[in-house]
Amino acid sequence: MIDPAAKVLPPDELLTRFRRPRTERVVFTNGVFDVLHRGHVDYLARAKALGDLLVVAVNTDASARRLGKGDGRPINPQDDRAYVLAGLASVDYVTHFDQDTPRELIARLLPDVLVKGGDYTRDRIAGADEVEDAGGRVEVIPLVPGKSTTSIVQRIRQGGRDDG
Repeated sequence: MIDPAAKVLPPDELLTRFRRPRTERVVFTNGVFDVLHRGHVDYLARAKALGDLLVVAVNTDASARRLGKGDGRPINPQDDRAYVLAGLASVDYVTHFDQDTPRELIARLLPDVLVKGGDYTRDRIAGADEVEDAGGRVEVIPLVPGKSTTSIVQRIRQGGRDDG
């Protein structure tokens, strides 16, 4: 068994290990991944299928708060979110970023495939130009309908009722 903590790398170590040139096809995605749910697991499995290694960059707590996801978010601290993601079979490595977007990290790593969920359009994906200019591609994966952290948090705050 691989200890999930061994799959969590600081950005500089990740870049040292997987900077171009490389033999693996690196797929990269990012997000807060605050309360892991079925939609996340489906999305990450589909992202992994696009290459050899899936790298997930999580927003630090400060970065997540700047996104304006709501009071008390993120619920889980960044180290816990990274560890849980690293425990998934589809995720090979997890790192973090503290900026508002991971553009700088993406521009340095230059993954072969940059993936975001269906709530994004190509023009809103940070790092898309850099990846495509380096010969990579950008993929948008459809979301699982009705599965979102925001809806789960709202349901919890309503005492567990599913009013929708």
